[in-house]
Amino acid sequence: MASPMSQKLEEKLVCSICLELFRVPVTLPCGHNFCKRCISDHWDKQKQAAGTEGSCSCPECRRGFERCPELKKNVTLHSVVELARDSEERGSAAGRCEVAPAELCRQHGRPLELYCENERRCICCICTVRDCQRHRRVLFEEERAKKQTFLKESLEKAQEESERIEQTMKELELQTESIKDCSELKDGIQSKFTHLKKALEDFQCQTVARIEQEQRVALEHVDKNWNLCKDRLDVLGQHMEKAQSLLACPDHRSFLQEFPLFPPLESSEVLVPVEFDVAAVIKPISEILTSISRLLLEDLPACVAPKAPNPAGQGPVHPQELVVKAVDPLPKCQLRAELLKDHRNLTFDPETANKYLELSKGARKAKHGAGTVPGQGQGPRFEPWQVLCTQSYGPGHHYWEVKISSHSVILGVTYRGLPQEQQQGHSFNIGLDGGSWGLQVREDCYLAWHKGHAQKIQEQLYKNLGVSLDYGKGLLSFYGLGEKTKLIHSFHSVFTEPLYPVFWLCEGRVVTLC
Repeated sequence: MASPMSQKLEEKLVCSICLELFRVPVTLPCGHNFCKRCISDHWDKQKQAAGTEGSCSCPECRRGFERCPELKKNVTLHSVVELARDSEERGSAAGRCEVAPAELCRQHGRPLELYCENERRCICCICTVRDCQRHRRVLFEEERAKKQTFLKESLEKAQEESERIEQTMKELELQTESIKDCSELKDGIQSKFTHLKKALEDFQCQTVARIEQEQRVALEHVDKNWNLCKDRLDVLGQHMEKAQSLLACPDHRSFLQEFPLFPPLESSEVLVPVEFDVAAVIKPISEILTSISRLLLEDLPACVAPKAPNPAGQGPVHPQELVVKAVDPLPKCQLRAELLKDHRNLTFDPETANKYLELSKGARKAKHGAGTVPGQGQGPRFEPWQVLCTQSYGPGHHYWEVKISSHSVILGVTYRGLPQEQQQGHSFNIGLDGGSWGLQVREDCYLAWHKGHAQKIQEQLYKNLGVSLDYGKGLLSFYGLGEKTKLIHSFHSVFTEPLYPVFWLCEGRVVTLC
């Protein structure tokens, strides 16, 4: 017989329209609950009687609504109703038979009383003596507590992974928008080729087709990752639903009998890497266009010209933003006197110098010594053998010269955020990221470093080098200073922050700022 408390509880779980336990309960803005179907039918009849659309009211408190509220399932109330319904079914089953067949041992017909951990099943007192005498036997409550701990941990892991996947899906959405926004790229490239001779028409079509292919492949990878994440979320949702359902089971025996059927949470599939490097497509085009016609490149339409930063040097470009720009022609090998018109004096910053780099009194000479140099600044020094200059350069034309004692030296420019730590597989950091550019002087050649890629340049070794920076045009050039001024290499980019000259010195090397 049901207790007065349970009877009062069940009365609260009855729909006032159908007078039965709620089926898909929904809550109105006034706070009253009804079956979703009952309230929908009630409002339909109300509209037919009134002959109007849109207005409706609550059957309980008669509160009117200008528009029928959106009916959403009350998950908590639905769970309570299900528990009450299950309790009612178990009570009726208990009335038919004192001990249900599922509660008896199939082998001995006795009530199930303990749980055998060795055989992972519920056992009776006869099983305890005959079959499971030497096995580990525990009470239902003890075994359930262990299984509940496992389920809760599994549920927490599933929830954490769901949150990570949702975050990944948001990032994939941003990647999708970023990739789709490159539609202007095709127009920019096509506008370049319209100024060239018919001999470049085939190359134009191949280039546009390649970009479209790269775009399709990248979007396919993003779409595949999206589907993987969506499928994984469905699996995790089912897993969590089963775990919550099993955790909500009030009967220990049923819980332990159902637990072996609970499927383990499998590991998720690895997402497909998304690569969309438009720069790799643009670079060979820029080189060909530069070599064919410098004058033509200077007259390119403004839609593909590089965007100059504001005077304050602010407004950095987002890392995922695809920048399409026309490459300015390589500067002519101007006389050193012309370059010196934009000359700037530099000094090394002792706060950044590696502990093995010894600076002169005026901070114009850096030498790689054999031991730690005392008395220098206490700032964040470089772990590699590097040092920054104190001065930084923004919009305008700038030029400086350096003298090196021998090869195995790197000179370049960087944003202030160049990593202080040693990079894996390299003894330097210059040119390994997107915010630094460097020229490595080797014994037999030069290497131009940017974004971790090195371009080999065959040229004679110069001990006097000049660096020219046209910030607005995004042009950084390195010159060899000898009997003639010789251009070694030029970088083309879009600068978004002030640039600091930076140097790397191998053991025994000396760099002097001229």
